[in-house]
Amino acid sequence: MHSSPLAGRTVAVTGAARGLGAALSHEIARRGARVALLGHERASLEAVAASLPGPALAVEVDVTDPDALHAAARTVRAGLGRPSAVVANAGIAEGGPFLTSDPAAWRRVIDVNLTGSAHTARAFLPDLYDTAGYFLQIASLASIGAAPLMSAYCASKAGAEAFAHALRSEVAHRGVAVGIGYINWTDTDMIRDADQHAALRELRAHMPPPARRVYSVDTVAARLVTGLERRRTAVYAPAWLRLTQPVRAALPPVVLRVSRRALPRMEAEQPIEYTGPLGAGGQADRAASEVTG
Repeated sequence: MHSSPLAGRTVAVTGAARGLGAALSHEIARRGARVALLGHERASLEAVAASLPGPALAVEVDVTDPDALHAAARTVRAGLGRPSAVVANAGIAEGGPFLTSDPAAWRRVIDVNLTGSAHTARAFLPDLYDTAGYFLQIASLASIGAAPLMSAYCASKAGAEAFAHALRSEVAHRGVAVGIGYINWTDTDMIRDADQHAALRELRAHMPPPARRVYSVDTVAARLVTGLERRRTAVYAPAWLRLTQPVRAALPPVVLRVSRRALPRMEAEQPIEYTGPLGAGGQADRAASEVTG
């Protein structure tokens, strides 16, 4: 796709070893960009990089380590050139009642999803200043309407949304644009693992039909990358998610009403247990943090 504004440019994607990050990397490369893939699991990153149709670079890094991210930015700069766009996609999740959650794991979700995004922006902003580039923060429907049993994830994504809004107004005069990518349930390891837990699966089933649907990772990635090309302030994948913005103040009472009916029945059937980190990405992050910690 030589007509793409991404053609010949460098784009960095965090959380690129699998799932949405890998799909984003493929879609960005398909549109002619050089792709820097950042995240845990060097072998997986290198496998994704090798599968791309154009120049790519795999850089193993923990987004919660600011010094390592600055070093990764230097590696990307030397190997592919200064990025014109950065996608802060790295994210993990856990589920279950807040009271029985592991405090360290709960905090880790915040560290990766929110603080890790800020560290990513800090490391790459000098490049984006130089290229008048674009920073895309991957958020979620959870940024707009929080749900029970996912308190860390919802808090982190709401925080990431607020961070992106604040950053946008701070760097606009430097020619840098900041977008927020709002996604719904996407067919990744994280969501497939969440569906193995009855309480999380049933809560999703109580959502309205469009909101409970799981969307293919390639469809979501294609829509996000189109927004990236156009330097959108907000990108919604699927498109109907934009309809939640005008009514977001009404969502907490609706969620509360549903939860008051559903949770007592689920608790009566079987205890709702803490899930631990969800999906292969969550397990990889736990293993890496245990090594570095």
